[in-house]
Amino acid sequence: MPTFVLASASPARLATLRAVGLAPEVVVSDVDEPAVVAHYGVTDGEDVALVLAKAKAEDVAARDEIGDDALVLGCDSVLEIDTPDGRRVHGKPADAAEAVARWKLMRGRSGVLHTGHWLVDARDGGSGATLGGVASVTVHFADVSDAEVDAYVATGEPLRVAGAFTLDGLGGAFVRGVEGDPHAVVGVSLPLLRDLLGEAGVAWTDVWPARP
Repeated sequence: MPTFVLASASPARLATLRAVGLAPEVVVSDVDEPAVVAHYGVTDGEDVALVLAKAKAEDVAARDEIGDDALVLGCDSVLEIDTPDGRRVHGKPADAAEAVARWKLMRGRSGVLHTGHWLVDARDGGSGATLGGVASVTVHFADVSDAEVDAYVATGEPLRVAGAFTLDGLGGAFVRGVEGDPHAVVGVSLPLLRDLLGEAGVAWTDVWPARP
């Protein structure tokens, strides 16, 4: 069984993968995200999410600490939403003031959350594949009050996640619905991951831990 490595510090991604039987090792990348985006010159939400996921996966896959049986997954999510000044791409808010402003823009509206995935087959004798894809999901936000926004931001949760909201945490009550794979909103699209593994010659069930 190959070693599955998650190149992400996201607790939600780790919990999602564990819930479906995987046992990832977590190795967080040291990627400078603004520098990566500037290097590639990308502005579209899908492209931003994908190049960041690729950079994270390749950074971790190149480390000496990664064994010779590793499959490395990098992920990154950004929220794309229309604003009076045009369409903008947002990651994690820099501070509480930005999170409040973001929620006052998002409430009662819809945005698209793009989650980039990049898989590197770093196994000796493996496929050597390095490939990725993006899962994009339309998110419909509730028309929350100023008091709800302030209370939610005060919990600190919006500062830790792309788009300043969660589906599986305190922010879940402020999401009216999603169109697409809900796992991608949490941070990793399981159907897309299965497809990427298949392209690398690895069956989904091959990354499940051994059962007694």
